[in-house]
Amino acid sequence: MTTPVCTSASKGMTRPSPYPSFSSYVRARQPVLLRTARSLTANPSDAEDLLQTALAKTYVAWERIEDHRALDGYVRRALLNTRTSQWRKRKVDEFACDELPEPEPQPGDDDPAERQALHDAMWRAIMKLPSRQRAMVVLRYYEDLSEAQTAEVLGVSVGTVKSAVSRALGKLREDPELDVVR
Repeated sequence: MTTPVCTSASKGMTRPSPYPSFSSYVRARQPVLLRTARSLTANPSDAEDLLQTALAKTYVAWERIEDHRALDGYVRRALLNTRTSQWRKRKVDEFACDELPEPEPQPGDDDPAERQALHDAMWRAIMKLPSRQRAMVVLRYYEDLSEAQTAEVLGVSVGTVKSAVSRALGKLREDPELDVVR
């Protein structure tokens, strides 16, 4: 028999927690417990999921925990046990084959020095553009704004943004420093 965790969330209503001390504990100790979870995983998102799972386990056992002064230890143990279970359950798919499926190396993929040189060359080429075109290229491609958003930020029409960005990209294509990319 399963117990619904939150039946009122879909209706937009909030129900007071049956464990107000659990809520206050989570609010007070979440940053510390999240640091512990981050030390157990490589990915911050995985750490948040791990902490959420451990807190769910703690919530279920809340009434059975006799010494509430040792809650941090209980949650840390839940974090560690959950992470160990995840590690044991991980699925590793290995397939035997005649040839290793190695991708063809792309220029600048593996060498950080080449990547940095390409990055520097691109910025030098962008700095050669007139200031208005440079602003539009940076907003469109580095800040990832739409044409309409770029036009709004700069106070120009969308057509102006389209034509100026097109001319700027043409100049960048002709820049001799960026021949490495082609």
